[in-house]
Amino acid sequence: MNDIVAKAQEVLKAEAAAVIALVDRIDAQFIKAVQMILDCSGRVVVTGMGKSGLICQKVAATMASTGTPAFFLHPAEGVHGDLGMLMKGDVVIAVSNSGETEEITRILPVIKRMGLPLVSMCGNPQSALGRAGDAVLDISVAEEACPLNLAPTSSTTATLAMGDALAVALLLKRGFKEEEFALYHPGGSLGRKLLTRVEDLMHTGKDVPLVDEAVSLKEALFEITSKKLGITGIVDAQGQLVGVFTDGDLRRVIEKDSAALDQPIASIMSHHPKKILRSNLAAKALQQMDKFSITSLFVFEAEADTVPIGIIHLHDLLKAGVV
Repeated sequence: MNDIVAKAQEVLKAEAAAVIALVDRIDAQFIKAVQMILDCSGRVVVTGMGKSGLICQKVAATMASTGTPAFFLHPAEGVHGDLGMLMKGDVVIAVSNSGETEEITRILPVIKRMGLPLVSMCGNPQSALGRAGDAVLDISVAEEACPLNLAPTSSTTATLAMGDALAVALLLKRGFKEEEFALYHPGGSLGRKLLTRVEDLMHTGKDVPLVDEAVSLKEALFEITSKKLGITGIVDAQGQLVGVFTDGDLRRVIEKDSAALDQPIASIMSHHPKKILRSNLAAKALQQMDKFSITSLFVFEAEADTVPIGIIHLHDLLKAGVV
């Protein structure tokens, strides 16, 4: 098994070296490719054959999810009608390690005839694809990780890395924000964390546990029990939140004085309750709860407000899948 481990390590080293070699190739041609894509009024069409085609699908998907409209065009299908997908204003990224892939070279005249800018990603800048490109990105590798130096391994890894570099550069130039990313990823835990806001989960109206600061602890307990959140807010005559009292506070009070039930709640409440705005992401509410080791936050419309409009509990975040 030692020989298997050694060979696997060699594969990783070869592919890592192929990626590192790209660092010095982020040059004027790369900048030109980025600018061509930024200037285009249409979509980015990524095309490649075989293993390169599989990488192209991922590159197109990454661009599409980070603010650059893109799709994959299969070059073999292209020459049988799918070139009709191309439109004025598009930019084409064509990928071929050799730069001489037949299916790619056959569609180059059409791309040129339509006047579409072409970014060539190839391992030989002097190839047909390299010569045709308006911007040429060199993705050549010293060797494939395959022991026969045949199967696309290091070359496809390098292509993927260069595609990611393009996508991230475009993301930064477009000023793409987290909120926009969330819109393109509404499914799964990522979407829930980035899209769900406090106002989507908070309890409002009669479901918010609140008592006047003049009531006794006994009366406050009825509010805590009836609202089933383990907490009640304490408000003054103007409805402003001035404190909180939790079931944890109750245990601590009873331990000190079993006759405390008739005490005014204002004399034993916790001051400076933690709050959050309704417009904040639910994920931020979770961060606040974790930071202060609490399970609830009172919700406000604006930072300066003192009258709560709702409450959000850890269980609400759990049910929504934000945690």
